[in-house]
This record gives sequence, structure tokens and C-alpha cells, in this order.
Amino acid sequence: MSERKFKRVLLKLSGESLAAGQKQGIDSTRLGQYAEQVKAAVESGLQVAIVIGGGNIFRGLQGASKGFDRVKGDQMGMLATVINSLALSSALEAIGQPAEVFTAIDMHPIGNHYSKWRAIKAMQEGKVAILSCGTGNPFFTTDTGAALRGVEVEADVMLKGTRVDGIYTADPEKDPTATKFDKITYDDVVARGLKVMDLTATALCKENKLPIIVFDMDTPGNLAKVLTGEPIGTFVYQA
Repeated sequence: MSERKFKRVLLKLSGESLAAGQKQGIDSTRLGQYAEQVKAAVESGLQVAIVIGGGNIFRGLQGASKGFDRVKGDQMGMLATVINSLALSSALEAIGQPAEVFTAIDMHPIGNHYSKWRAIKAMQEGKVAILSCGTGNPFFTTDTGAALRGVEVEADVMLKGTRVDGIYTADPEKDPTATKFDKITYDDVVARGLKVMDLTATALCKENKLPIIVFDMDTPGNLAKVLTGEPIGTFVYQA
């Protein structure tokens, strides 16, 4: 991992992490920390695209369990990702980092309708491309949306920022004997049933040879450490 040099990355952020200590909503301190780390990455010469989840506001599966129509629930979840994307773009612009929000569903003037070429052009101009609404389709998670967008914009790696510092043999918050992987193949992730991403997202990354680094984004400075090759997080790759 220390030998890797990235030119363009797809950063997947968790909506739940954006809520920080709150169970719902957006924590302004956490939002500011994310923005500062992303700005520093761009200033280092990196091109950054971001996909952020919406679980801090609404999750389609949770709605379905409470009687919502699944398609409508997922559409509500897509709107939640737009709210988070707008918040992140605002935080970035407030500290002098240009950003542009793209939506998988036409939502002008809230954001520009996503296309690969528009997103790449924005990154080439030094903007952060924030890609919202997941894939734009129900029954797909934002992890799958991140995998798809990462492949589309020709990212060198997907950086999956979570509240955990990597992939473990079991949930470290529930099992104190769980041990962390420094690196692991896609096949091992699937064979072990590890909850890194859903199977669709994992398969998409595997088939297109898009490596993943799972790391703790909630600790300020960790994004820079990952980008400079420090051995934090877990590297997922195709054997």
C-alpha cells in the first residue's frame, strides 16, 4: 500500500458518521473535519470524487421495515444523500475549496445531472465532485453507487471512510477477540461473509479491479495518512 500513488480517488463517506455523537442529522464539527481533510487532499494535487450515504437522515430499508413502499423508501434515501452532499459542498466552499454537486436524477438547480465527463471535468478544474443519489435506482445501496461511480470516473482506488479502522474477522465493537486484516482479497471478503459492503458493490469492484481501502475517516488526519501510504486501514484487492 505504501508504494501506491493515486491521481484520482473515489471517497465513500458514511451518512451515520456525519451525525457524529448525534443519532441523526448533521454534526457541524464532523462536517468541518471532513471538509478540511478533503481540501488538504485536493491541495496535494489529488482529484477527488465523493459519494456520501444518507443513513443519518433516512434509509430505504428501514422505511420498508416500517411499511413504506420499498421503491419510495429508496427514493427518500436518495434525497437524504442530496441533503448531505449539499451540506458537504457548502462546508468545502466555506473554506475556499470549490465543489460541485451532481445528482443521478435530474434535480436542477439543486445539482447538475451526473455524467462521467462532467464529473471528471470538474475534478480536472480542481473542484471536488460530490456524486449524490446513489445509482439513481431503487434496490441499490450507496456503496454500490460508490463502486459504480468509482469505476466510471476511472478512480485509482475507492477509499471507504468508516468509524472503524479497517476490516476485522468479526465486529470489533461486539467481539473483543476480533482481529484486523492489513489486506484481504475480494474473494476472501465474500467467502468469510465480512460486512465490508454489499455483494453487488464488492462484485463490481472485483470485476473492474478497483481496489478498496477501508479506514477510519472520523479521526482527523487519517485521510492524509492513507494517501501518503501509511499502513492504516485494510487494503482490499484482486488476487
